[in-house]
Amino acid sequence: MSGPSFTGRVALVTDKVMDRDVTGGGSGIGRAICRVLARDGASVVVADVNLQNSQDTVNMLPGPGEHLALLMDVKEKSSVDSGIKAIIDKYQTPPSLLANSAGISSKCAFTDMDENTFMRVIDVNLKGTFLVSQAMANSLLERGKVQGAIVNIASYAAVLGLPTHCQYAASKGGVVSLTKTCSSELIKKGIRVNCVLPGAIETPMIAGVPKAVLEAAAAQTPIGRIGQPEEMTKIMLKKIRCSSPSSEVAEVVAFLLSDKSSYMVGTCVEVNGGHGQ
Repeated sequence: MSGPSFTGRVALVTDKVMDRDVTGGGSGIGRAICRVLARDGASVVVADVNLQNSQDTVNMLPGPGEHLALLMDVKEKSSVDSGIKAIIDKYQTPPSLLANSAGISSKCAFTDMDENTFMRVIDVNLKGTFLVSQAMANSLLERGKVQGAIVNIASYAAVLGLPTHCQYAASKGGVVSLTKTCSSELIKKGIRVNCVLPGAIETPMIAGVPKAVLEAAAAQTPIGRIGQPEEMTKIMLKKIRCSSPSSEVAEVVAFLLSDKSSYMVGTCVEVNGGHGQ
């Protein structure tokens, strides 16, 4: 079975927003999604609050001239609206594919957390998902475009909770509920909405997590390891006789954005190595 084809489609990917507690930059799940969508023929718009991060990702994609690096602060409606306009100006069409993967977190005990720390994460992770999804959907509907797909990146923390990251778990729980609610509305207009709940994935988001904690998380999964955001290891590639970049989350996102998942609406797919089984 061949993979999905996104030829002629414009895909908007909101990339990870780097927080003070996160090391590295412009990588992780968002970048992996961009690579997979570009591989499958999409014109990819990489949106990030850091334009250099966006440009770095675009430069990694095949045919970088076909793609667009965009400065976007997902928690600000004016920034989101300006970004959608820039996409239309370049491609003469709004994006018909959207992956909401922008997100932040910061470690803080529940009893010590102030309102600003809590709301900052809610604004990016939940409000940002709402604003970008709404702007994308309205831009399609205004032009009579009725074929679209949205995939929201939540987290398995929405199911289990996450000690010292209550604002993150709450925001991702909100993303799950938002997905289930708006999917029932938008499907009637021709736009499918689904959600992915990654478990522990080796990205800059968990760079500061102690090794012992990650090992414990891996031990709780039947597969015995945490997930890989981008290229498989050489050993895994040899086992399946494959040399192309892949991603254990991004491939699921691509499937949900494609017509191959046409009967999936409001579905929340756990990608967590079987954690909790």
